[in-house]
Amino acid sequence: MSSDAQIAIEKLSKVYKQRNKPAVVAVDDLNLSVSAGQVLGFLGANGAGKTTTIKMICGLITPTTGNITVNGYSVARQRSMAMRQIGAVLEGTRNIYWRLSAWENLLYFGRLRGTRSKELYSSAERLLRELDLWERRHQRVRMFSRGMQQKVAIACALIADPPIVLLDEPTLGLDITASRTVKTWINKLAHEQGKIVILTTHQLDMAQELCDRIAIIREGHLLSDQPLSELLHLFTKEYYQIKVGGLLSDEQATYFDSLVMQHEDDTTLLTGSIASQATLHSHLTQLQKLQYPLLSVMRTEPSLEEVFMQLTTTEKKGVIHEEYSISYK
Repeated sequence: MSSDAQIAIEKLSKVYKQRNKPAVVAVDDLNLSVSAGQVLGFLGANGAGKTTTIKMICGLITPTTGNITVNGYSVARQRSMAMRQIGAVLEGTRNIYWRLSAWENLLYFGRLRGTRSKELYSSAERLLRELDLWERRHQRVRMFSRGMQQKVAIACALIADPPIVLLDEPTLGLDITASRTVKTWINKLAHEQGKIVILTTHQLDMAQELCDRIAIIREGHLLSDQPLSELLHLFTKEYYQIKVGGLLSDEQATYFDSLVMQHEDDTTLLTGSIASQATLHSHLTQLQKLQYPLLSVMRTEPSLEEVFMQLTTTEKKGVIHEEYSISYK
């Protein structure tokens, strides 16, 4: 565990007991540390344990075992001080009051965090102007669209300038312009202001664009925690792109069901994980039998989405290679 970590999670578990049913292990012996100036992508399928973990960091759920410290404050023993370190957008717009206006929401949450009035008014105006909500600041949030409500929720998370920001699907419901604004904010928060940003999202292209580190959780277990570049590099050596002349049919593509097929002009690209030279040779032999001319074979860097699917699928089958689950120190 890094000594300068601002968030330190040690041996964290959450077990839900059910009457006359087996207990459900939502999080199992999780260890994770995050330091200032990082955007951590905390990824996993639905039910993997992401939201439970985030809620334990926020003090909303009591862990079964383990410890969480935030900027040196124990969430269990110093909850009030720990929560002052965090701004969060959880499960969409649940951290705002729909009967209040956008302006009232920001003033309420700012004062709740102890922000002085002069700074509070200035920050609230800046946030609402940047999110194009200034002209509607006095309207009740319940009259807003889903995307506008999401903007207010994000502004409320940032109003007190917290050193740690937890964002659960922050661009959900936003248009392209507002989504780009949020992405720009995330970069500035971590890399210019030195904050910790933990991002949970199913938009893996956004995670690849923004995150410095990726932690992948499945069924409560941490599969991988390492810098994005290292995670992608682990899979580069076994990701290939095969280019052939002509257009393979969908029926012919079934011979290469582990690869993704794309058509470009009068050529076909087959891209994906090929774990051994024997498998690669088998694919090339099959293409020769189908009488498609081979144009090129090259190793390529996979996308985060491809790595995520490869990692979680092979782990599920019980054949994950131990090098994929190395931890970032």
